[in-house]
Amino acid sequence: MQSSTSKHPSPALFFFLGGIILLLVLLILIFIFRKIIKPAKVRMLIARTIKQPVTKDVLSGNLRTITYFHFNTLKKATKNFHQNNLLGRGGFGPVYLGKLEDGRLVAVKKLCVEKSQQGESGFLAEVKTITSIQHKNLVRLLGCCSDGAHRLLVYEYMKNRSLDLIIYGKSDVFLNWGTRLQIILGSARGLQYLHEDSHVRIVHRDIKASDILLGDKFQPRIGDFGLARFFPEDQAYLSTTFAGTLGYTAPEYALRGELSEKADIYSFGVLVLEIISCRRNTDLKLTSEMQYLPEYAWKLYEKSMLINLVDPRIREDCLIEKDILQATRVAFLCLQPLANQRPPMSEIVAMLTCKVELEGVLPMRPAFLERKKRVNNDEKFSWDSISEPYPSPVKSDSPSFPQYHK
Repeated sequence: MQSSTSKHPSPALFFFLGGIILLLVLLILIFIFRKIIKPAKVRMLIARTIKQPVTKDVLSGNLRTITYFHFNTLKKATKNFHQNNLLGRGGFGPVYLGKLEDGRLVAVKKLCVEKSQQGESGFLAEVKTITSIQHKNLVRLLGCCSDGAHRLLVYEYMKNRSLDLIIYGKSDVFLNWGTRLQIILGSARGLQYLHEDSHVRIVHRDIKASDILLGDKFQPRIGDFGLARFFPEDQAYLSTTFAGTLGYTAPEYALRGELSEKADIYSFGVLVLEIISCRRNTDLKLTSEMQYLPEYAWKLYEKSMLINLVDPRIREDCLIEKDILQATRVAFLCLQPLANQRPPMSEIVAMLTCKVELEGVLPMRPAFLERKKRVNNDEKFSWDSISEPYPSPVKSDSPSFPQYHK
């Protein structure tokens, strides 16, 4: 009986051998883990795991989720934000061309955070709001970065960059009237979405040619929409861009600070005239009567010479003259001196697509400043002087503005 019992190993021996085997397995796993996964990658994974719950909760919109980029990733993509990668500068900050590790080209905007006075949570909340706003004529926001003092937005890169590079003579690209009308109409539809169709009403505040970005087939997309939400103080915003965009500013906004979607509509009217004429809104190198584009365009309208406003390269095509003059008339309606006289963007889109009849719709003269004529002759004022702020509308019996029907 005793000999039989002594042949069985004791339980303590099983525990001892099991412990040794388990220890060996753990040592082997640790060795393999350290060989395959570097400590630096482990630290990065831990940091990403700690940060991920915040960004996931904040950045997950109703329609899609954007990417949270690390600052070093964007720094590398833009070659440390090198000047050679600078695409342009706006009131909200510079924009750089970036190339991600997967080969995608992106546009990286560095926001001027010292003017926004927004913390990380507020910034990410605003990013979520902008991300939920999607339209084919709005530039798509791909992601963002909030790292210490750095606030960056990552947008899709538009192959043909911004409209101003083409219509201001900085490019050899020629836009025929069909493409110009596509840009005008697409920009109008983008603004209509922001003003009327989006779940959050957004006033862009800075519509101009440099904010209209063009895809590979010159499809227009409005950039920088919603960024005014990051900078609620108008004074801080205007101090950085007012001088550069003065000619686009609606009178009630520039003089009294009254901001509504009607301010965007006024700016859109200036933009349409720029696209038609292929020149800047304000060009002090020109003669006095031509320096300010809306003023010059209106005087041509009064003199039945509106065709002289059109870019000479498309002026000769008589088949499109009617469409060009239609777009010009729509621009004048956008430039009405009082905000409540300007049509909403939905009506503007209908006018541009000839779904609304313009017969009997007479624009009023925009508000201009009175200027002395700078030549020595007997006339006291130049032909573009104005003696009354809101004169009665000019009757449209000019051949430059035929009455259109559906």
